Amino acid sequence: MVKYYRYAVFMLFCMACGILFSCNASARVKEYRIEVVKEYPHDVRAYTQGLFFNDGQLYESTGEYGNSSFRKTDILTGQPEKKIDFSEKYFIEGSVILNGKLYILTWTGKVAFIYDAATLEYRSTYSYPRPGWGLTTDGKRLIASDGSSVLYFMDESFAVQRRLTVRLNGRPMRSLNELEYINGKIWANVYTTDLILIIDPETGNVEATVDASGLLPSKLRTPETDVLNGIAYNEKDGRLYLTGKNWPRLYEVRLVEK
Repeated sequence: MVKYYRYAVFMLFCMACGILFSCNASARVKEYRIEVVKEYPHDVRAYTQGLFFNDGQLYESTGEYGNSSFRKTDILTGQPEKKIDFSEKYFIEGSVILNGKLYILTWTGKVAFIYDAATLEYRSTYSYPRPGWGLTTDGKRLIASDGSSVLYFMDESFAVQRRLTVRLNGRPMRSLNELEYINGKIWANVYTTDLILIIDPETGNVEATVDASGLLPSKLRTPETDVLNGIAYNEKDGRLYLTGKNWPRLYEVRLVEK
């Protein structure tokens, strides 16, 4: 009886370990590196804050006081086909189109702007209480970052409906910057790094990381070259693009699991 009891306890222990191992394995954060597919010119004067496609057209918002703009960009030249320039009062940040409206955040201006997406004509200005960083949409709500570990889900009047803390292996991830919503997941640049996070929008857990180090070669860097920032996914063809602040290149990339 004693031997049988010990055997039963041992088997239960093994089963528990097996279940725990299985859970940990299934929760493992995937790691990707990037592989360049194609490169395009990018305006080195563009301090990239927001980057996205809408109906196959590339758009970009750029920052810095006195140099902030929103651009309808020709991907083949990297130059704007149409452009909104902002006064020196505003440092423009993330941008996105939702339901025919263009939404643009400011960094510390305490306001956000709405334009007509088709004509780029001004529509309205809203009070915005947080620092503006990244902005994207899941097709229903606006999703914004503010440089912390929190993402804000908002309605079209910028009213917060939900807050989500982003965690990597249980640890809050700060400095979330430019955002992109791709196939049901939120992608986020981590400011001042070459790391991109792929986030579950329901739990806030990071499901995968993307190492983009070395994307821009050293021979193309100058004293004005700044950090990686800019993720754009073209739903028309499923292609993914990355760039950075004052970078001379925009890269079409694909992910390769490490």
